[in-house]
Formats: sequence, structure tokens, C-alpha cells
Amino acid sequence: MKTIGLDISRAIGFAGKEKYDSLRDKAIDAISKLDEGTGAGADFLGWVKLPSEITPAMIADIEATAATLRKECEFVVCIGIGGSYLGAKAVIAALSDSFADFYAPAPGSPKVLFAGQNIGEEYTSELRRLLKGRRFGIIVISKSGTTTEPAIAFRILKDMLVEQVGADEARRLIVAVTDKAKGALRTLADREGYKTYVIPDNVGGRFSVLTPVGLLPIAVAGFDIAALVAGAADMEGTTRLPGDDNPAETYARMRNALYQDGKKIELLVNFNPKLHYFAEWWKQLYGESEGKEGKGIFPASVDFTTDLHSMGQWIQEGERTIFETVLSVKEPAVEERITDDAENLDGLNYLAGKRIDEVNKMAELGTIIAHNDGGVPVMKIEVHSLDEHTLGRLIYFFERACGISGYILGVNPFNQPGVEAYKKNMFALLGKPGYEAETAAIKARL
Repeated sequence: MKTIGLDISRAIGFAGKEKYDSLRDKAIDAISKLDEGTGAGADFLGWVKLPSEITPAMIADIEATAATLRKECEFVVCIGIGGSYLGAKAVIAALSDSFADFYAPAPGSPKVLFAGQNIGEEYTSELRRLLKGRRFGIIVISKSGTTTEPAIAFRILKDMLVEQVGADEARRLIVAVTDKAKGALRTLADREGYKTYVIPDNVGGRFSVLTPVGLLPIAVAGFDIAALVAGAADMEGTTRLPGDDNPAETYARMRNALYQDGKKIELLVNFNPKLHYFAEWWKQLYGESEGKEGKGIFPASVDFTTDLHSMGQWIQEGERTIFETVLSVKEPAVEERITDDAENLDGLNYLAGKRIDEVNKMAELGTIIAHNDGGVPVMKIEVHSLDEHTLGRLIYFFERACGISGYILGVNPFNQPGVEAYKKNMFALLGKPGYEAETAAIKARL
């Protein structure tokens, strides 16, 4: 199976088929709004047809830039936050050796690191220590160039790079992904002569992994971005029309039916540790898209079987406000079997000769049955394997379903007005110029 399999049979009984079926017309309307640009947030629908509009020339240009960084750098630091970092991190983590960070960089195969996704002083100091005296490049991703977290990281790392290799060489090793015409980063990039890529005006950050925002770091990490885009384009075609054959529509309708039945929390479950950061990307996608106007399913994630030893009790017997979506990988890329032991002190000889993944799959099935019996609706999404094409399909599947689901819910899935609240308070507390009144007001509350 090279496509995506979606099984809702262990979920539909909780919400009821009647409720699920009743959302068909809303789903059809949502798909029409996405394709025709007639719904709220229509200015940010550039991602809808993006996979099929990416040309071989665009991919070749990104790959050429990536090849230069791969040839010249031991480390490439990708600076960004939110959608400017999570998509690339998700794909790279899913496709990389689990212990890649413990191997020294090899010629032509730099380590991709991330910065600007936090304001951790220790993190920044330790990153600087790692990069001291090492050949590194920077991919800085910011539409404005003034978002606090990445702007701090870029200022510090740019100065460090200039100090180590000189201003002229630093210009060659910095790539900016930013607005096409305006903003602080665009101004700096044009002045310094950085290689640049454009963040499309009509693609929001959490939908931007298939733009240079995600494609460039993924290519630098050595993965096939043409296959990633091709997979997304395949799913674009699969989910274009409404109907029972459209997995994005099915997923969107089922989760909304469960929400209407009082299931307020969705757990994205994986049994493959490589998918941890994919779930982090998914959480931003759905959290920012649906959490507004007092509505929205809370997106959470768990890594099984690890989290069965911490969260399993709550999931099995806690408040029945949750449902699970299990993301299952049918076939691992390698084969490892359990050995026989003459003494059998651990009692595991009954598993001798079996693949580790067979045990994992039985844990997966056993967990699904147990949680279902415990009152948890469970959907299952199955992919054949983890590769670029499959991840491209998954990315577009979740993006498309998110747009449909948000419109069914009755919100604008493409804005995020709530994320500005903490920034205003932070700027006021820091005494940012222009925030004098806000500074006085917030200090009076302390």
C-alpha cells in the first residue's frame, strides 16, 4: 500500500453514523470554499494547489542552493519558529537515523540544527559553543525579520559567522527565506546580497512546509524534495473532489462529529519514535487553525509505547472527553529480530525469531482494542513506510483536512489573532519603544 488508509470503524459508533452523515453537506461546502476561495481567510489559500504548481525549475534551484551549503558546511543552522521550523524538523526527523546527532558531520553531509524556536539562554550558549571554529551556514526564515525569537538568534549567529569567516564569506553562507518586497529581513538581504527565497503572501506559516521554508532545510539534510512534492501532489488530486473516497473529508467529518458528541481532545498517536516531531507540526496546524471563538478540538500527541507507561492510565480510565487518531507505519525500513536465550530468565523466548516490529504492531492493536473498550473512539491512519513520497502525502492530507474541518467547525482556519496577546505583554514588559502606555498599564497590574 503506497497510499493512505483511513479506518473510522472504531470511532463512528461513538458519535453515531447519523451525526457523521449529517456533516456531508458542510464538508462539500467546505471543499468548495477551499477550491473557489469563497470562505473566510481566502487570502491564505495558496497552499491548496501548491504541490501541483511547483515546477522542476523551482526544485532544481532549491537543490542547487542546498548543494552549495552541503559542500561548504559542517553545520547548517535553520533559524525560525512555528511554521518556519516545525515542518522541516518533522520531515528531517522522520527520515533521519535516530542517532544521527551522535555522529560527526561527514564531508558533503552537514548536520541541520535549529535555532530561534525558543529564547533559551543555555540553548543559545551551547549552540555557539558547538559552532565555534566550525564551518557553518545559516538559513534564516522570517517574513518580517522582526519576530523576537528568530531575530535574536539571527543577530547572534550572523555576528558569530562574520567574526569567524569575514563579512564577504558570511554573505555566501547565509540564505534568507522572507517576504518578496518588504520587512527588515528583506531589506538586510537585499543590502548584503544574500541568496533569497520568497515566502508566498498567500501561504500562512503552518501551511508553508512545501514552500522554500521547508524544502530548503529538507534538501540541505539530504532528502529528496522532488519526491516529497510529488507525494503531496498525488494527495492533492486524491482529495480534490468530495465523497467517500476523499480521506481528508472523511477525517474532517469524523473528528467534527466526535467533537459535537463531547470529545474535546484529539490525541495523535504514533508507535514509531521517528514521528514525534511530525506530531508537533500537526499540533500547530490544528491548534492555530481551529482554536478560536471559544471553539476547537485541543490537539495533543503521545508517543507509544513509551507514553503508555505514563499517560496510559489516564487514557484508559480518565475523563471520556478524548479520541485518538493512530498514525501507523506498516513496514519499517529495516529488519531486526529478537534473539533466543538459553536461560530465558526474562521469559521472552516465546518471541525469539520474531521481528521487533511484530511485537510493536501487536502492542498497537492491543492498545487500540483496550482504549476502544475503555470508551475512547479511535481512528487509524496507515501508511506503508516512511519515505519522502509518503510524508508529502501525509502533509497535504492533514492540511486539506484541516481546512475542511475548520470550515465545518465554523471558524476561519487561516488566521491566528490570539497569538499576538503574549507578544504585546512581552513587549510592554521589556519596554519596547512605542509601547510606553502598555508598559505603564501592565506594570500597574504587577
